[in-house]
Amino acid sequence: MDQRVERIYAAADYIKQQLGERKPVVGIILGSGLGRLATAVENPLIIPYKTIPGFPVSTAVGHKGNFIIGTLGGKEVIMMQGRIHYYEGYSMDDVTLPTRVMKVVGIKYLFVSNAAGGVNYDYKIGDLVILKDHINLQPNPLIGPNMDDFGPRFLDMTRPYDPDLIARAEKIASDMGVKVHKGVYFGGTGPTYETPSEYKYIRIIGGDVTGMSTIPEVITARHSNIPVFGMSVVTNEAHDDYDKDYKNDGDEVVKAADKAAGTMCEIFTKLIESL
Repeated sequence: MDQRVERIYAAADYIKQQLGERKPVVGIILGSGLGRLATAVENPLIIPYKTIPGFPVSTAVGHKGNFIIGTLGGKEVIMMQGRIHYYEGYSMDDVTLPTRVMKVVGIKYLFVSNAAGGVNYDYKIGDLVILKDHINLQPNPLIGPNMDDFGPRFLDMTRPYDPDLIARAEKIASDMGVKVHKGVYFGGTGPTYETPSEYKYIRIIGGDVTGMSTIPEVITARHSNIPVFGMSVVTNEAHDDYDKDYKNDGDEVVKAADKAAGTMCEIFTKLIESL
């Protein structure tokens, strides 16, 4: 067997042993500063990444590094409290291993969230953006020998984010009286924030928000035919006309994400409830 596949199944078997009779239906990946959703999970079981055989450990600010299993919106969920990033020095096999592990554990849906820069001039700090598409400038995680256990060699990405889930989320937000945008996520490698000229480039080619994550997990989930819902929290206005003393600050990004996390949490919970 492919060593990558053996590693995935070994990690999944360990998690299944901890789960007992629990069967998560929804996988959730929380981005920088968005860990508040974890506190809404009922009857939580916490599995630190460091205890799972062969599992990478998150080192990024605002990423605690736990799986949290429990009930949210009346459904059993498995939540990543902190993700793995390519910029941490991990391979794409490492970055996407958690998504494939959740697939083997049994998830039927994947929800992803992230803190992102608002490239679109209409976006302000704290705004929520439902992802309708993305532009990928990170290495494609499917490069290399195909894992036939999980999906096809060539993957259709016409609809990376599920239209039905998007429509449900828009209705939920409208009923809550919450304004949400619908936009395109641009994914770069990081860890540097973009230059003003790069922000301009991203806007010109069609990006609305920009970040350093999410797309590898989305591609991996779609490879296994798992429907995906994605949402960004705008944590800084990523424009190319800054004041001369402006600077991007990682701690401020986490604080801005935390402030908006409550509304995102409610939308995620109601959306899971509707499944």
